[in-house]
Amino acid sequence: MTDLVARIRAGLRAAADPALAPGQQAYMKSAMPFLGVRVPRARAIARQCAKGETDAPTLFSSARELWDAASHREERYAAMSLLGLRPLRGDRRLDAVIEHMVRTGQWWDYTDELAHRLADRHDVDPVTTAALVRRWATDGDFWVRRIAILSQLGRRDRVDRALLADTIEPNLADGEFFIRKAIGWALREVARIDPVWVRDFADSHALSPLSRREALKHLPG
Repeated sequence: MTDLVARIRAGLRAAADPALAPGQQAYMKSAMPFLGVRVPRARAIARQCAKGETDAPTLFSSARELWDAASHREERYAAMSLLGLRPLRGDRRLDAVIEHMVRTGQWWDYTDELAHRLADRHDVDPVTTAALVRRWATDGDFWVRRIAILSQLGRRDRVDRALLADTIEPNLADGEFFIRKAIGWALREVARIDPVWVRDFADSHALSPLSRREALKHLPG
């Protein structure tokens, strides 16, 4: 166990409120128990414990250890928080760690948080990351396909529309709720800065009712 992992685990346990834990576990439908630390607090503890740590291998190994050996879900939230720290932001080694976490996590709270780390990768290495998410958009694991669709969240005017279309189109016929929701969410985000493109995309593609409703939620008519 690294010193960083030990500090984070101790910090999480010191902040735990056992009265919160059952409700958190029920809401998240999680087999893994909670300590009773709210997500923003778990992230803050991880960041505070890692303050001043600039060694990327230490941060990567600590994130993997927190994730793989987690006994409580907050340890996984802390692990993901480490991936967003400046020394790792946009690092090419994130790709493999993100994929591992998505495939082993298999739930929306993990996948959606990790999508922001892929957005960082798009900014730093757009060609490699675009190729990665195009490949993931046809993966057999729908959580991997979900993160491909959501991988440009928060990029606003930097969103690559053609790439977004390439991740959505192979998934249009998928009946999985989490895929249809992701399609609508990703399009709704773009509609904030390019409503015409989103309207044209919706009119020219067979979106599910859920995806269409989400995509056009804030557009007139």
